[in-house]
Amino acid sequence: MPAAHLAAFHAEIAQNDSRLWAAAVAAWRGRSQPYELAQALFGMAESALSAGDRAAAQDPLREAASLADDLGAGHLRREIDLLAARGRVDLASPEPPPTPPPADPFGLTARELDVLRLLADGLTNSQIAASLFISASTAGVHVSRILAKLGAGRRTEAAAIAHRAGLLRRLDD
Repeated sequence: MPAAHLAAFHAEIAQNDSRLWAAAVAAWRGRSQPYELAQALFGMAESALSAGDRAAAQDPLREAASLADDLGAGHLRREIDLLAARGRVDLASPEPPPTPPPADPFGLTARELDVLRLLADGLTNSQIAASLFISASTAGVHVSRILAKLGAGRRTEAAAIAHRAGLLRRLDD
């Protein structure tokens, strides 16, 4: 008898021994038999619910439900749904964590961020150009684009917006 069958057999006999169900799940995970894995996960969840541990039942039930859906195993899925309802376990996947805001919500390029740092220090276009080894007209174009992207009317306003948005702090880190 293969180890996975033996582990499942022992878990069935012991019924509510979560360690044996965990061993059966581990044994079936190493094989390409998703139906049997789903059954072992179901047993593991049932054992956890019998012990009053709803939290420990949630992940195995969700995985078993997903496997049953993938296999088109309607009978198994109905059993999973009934167990989830009896145990008041939510089978819905948890909400994904919120997407962090982009590092630069204004869409500034790396070069524009360089220019912004110098602009915030009060440098003129000529001084920015000399510092970055670009022409004064190129510095002016960068400044114009920065003002537009930040929605600022003046250089000081752009510096204030960048400071409030944390753009200058990120550059200094």
